[in-house]
Amino acid sequence: MLADLLEFNFLRQTFLTGLLIGIIAPLLGTFIVVRRLSLIADALSHVTLAGIAFGLFIEKKFSFTLLPPIYSGLVFSVVGSIFIEKLRHVYKAYQEIAIPIILSGGVGLSVIFIALADGFNTELMNFLFGSASAVSKTDFYTILTISIFVVVIIFLFYKELFTLSFDEEHAKVSGIHAKQIHLLFIILTALVIAASIQIVGVLLVSALMTLPVAASMRIAKGFKQMMFLSILFGEIAVIIGLISGYYLNIPPGGTIVVVSIIILLLSIGYKRIFVTKTKVGATV
Repeated sequence: MLADLLEFNFLRQTFLTGLLIGIIAPLLGTFIVVRRLSLIADALSHVTLAGIAFGLFIEKKFSFTLLPPIYSGLVFSVVGSIFIEKLRHVYKAYQEIAIPIILSGGVGLSVIFIALADGFNTELMNFLFGSASAVSKTDFYTILTISIFVVVIIFLFYKELFTLSFDEEHAKVSGIHAKQIHLLFIILTALVIAASIQIVGVLLVSALMTLPVAASMRIAKGFKQMMFLSILFGEIAVIIGLISGYYLNIPPGGTIVVVSIIILLLSIGYKRIFVTKTKVGATV
């Protein structure tokens, strides 16, 4: 594969894109899991699928490209994230209901646009499960831009995001503009999901945002360490997933998720063994 990486541009673009996704998905996923918003990734991924299906429908029915599918998916995802935030303020006592509402809307629109485009095709299947050859040079630079933007925003607003994640009331009392930060956070989530779909796929993108975080939570001793371990586990899953997907000629999304689950099981096993040994040592 190393020789092929040096020879073929599309493989280099896919591999580098995978490395970027391995950073930003678990990084943002850390805040998502801590805020108990894990299902938001599923909701926005289905909205993104609706945008992709819409782009393919326009391209197929009218023989012109309004927006490339990945960008129409990006637009739908950002709009969906804004709607989630608006609905959270409409249903203040039941804010979590905003997520299934948007998820249902995304699924419904996806079914309609897929049917209008005469069903599934190879390109849509690549978006569903990820592809090792679907990343163009333009896509790579778009995802690179999104990655830089996400990392910079998290660096600049780390204190605000951290405080809101653990104690929203204290954050508001401290003068943090919670509404604006919430909106910024959910738009970042939409951007990361849309960017990750090229490699992981619509149906599996939420796994890359939650499984590495779930694994790191078992062994991390602090929030920053949890972020670091989440990124490390995410990168391991992406690299192994891409390499195994390349050699087995299967979509990388599935292998990335399976590797993430294995890492999670190993972290759970490590925690249990470590705690048992500690208790035994203390008893002796």
